[in-house]
Amino acid sequence: MRFFIELSYNGKAYHGWQNQPDAISVQEVVEKALSTLLKHDISIMGAGRTDAGVHASQLFAHFDTEQKFPDNFVFKLNSFLPKDIAVTTIFEVSADAHARFDALSRTYHYRVSTKKNVFNFDFSYALHKSLDVELMNKACDILLQYSDFQCFSKVNTDVKTYHCKLMQAHWTIENNELLFTIKADRFLRNMVRAIVGTLINIGLGKLELERLHDIIKSKDRSEAGFSVPAHGLYLVNVDYPKHIKLEGN
Repeated sequence: MRFFIELSYNGKAYHGWQNQPDAISVQEVVEKALSTLLKHDISIMGAGRTDAGVHASQLFAHFDTEQKFPDNFVFKLNSFLPKDIAVTTIFEVSADAHARFDALSRTYHYRVSTKKNVFNFDFSYALHKSLDVELMNKACDILLQYSDFQCFSKVNTDVKTYHCKLMQAHWTIENNELLFTIKADRFLRNMVRAIVGTLINIGLGKLELERLHDIIKSKDRSEAGFSVPAHGLYLVNVDYPKHIKLEGN
């Protein structure tokens, strides 16, 4: 039987989601906890591969098992997991459901702190400079006109296409934070952080708005802006077709 597991994590202590040969990952920790409780080796496949230091308030992964879950399974699983990883729910899905390939969209947030805050320095990018948010949102409108985002991708990435269907991109102001929201069917490696760095350069007046067209058309990572730090980035939502979840679960 195949199951989806919904979880969240603080990425500070981890070298990203995906298993690494010489570094601790979120995937490794969750697999070990599941394997211990279900008494056989469990491999899980996540909806995405967040980089080192990136957080997730919602991520789905799937795994297969024939074992019957013990009572209060989610509670027991959370007891096995460290304090920076939490499981929300586990539910049965169709045998061919896939956490990565069946996802319709993914939504990320990036947080920029505009005033010193002793409680959020691990969870937002501190930038105590004046930013033209209206201009940055005009830049977001330009982004939505394109689908090839090679200029924002990490170089030497093993992908077949640099095309992404961008559905949403905008900045909002929340108290002393700027919140960037971006939604697409898929994302390239480092794409969100490179986009945010480029938009910040526009907001600081270091880059002219209309130059964004040339940057995207160049398909050259060196033309785009800097990559903002990982600790301000969150995967916040993954959407799936409604039929993924089996009736009664």
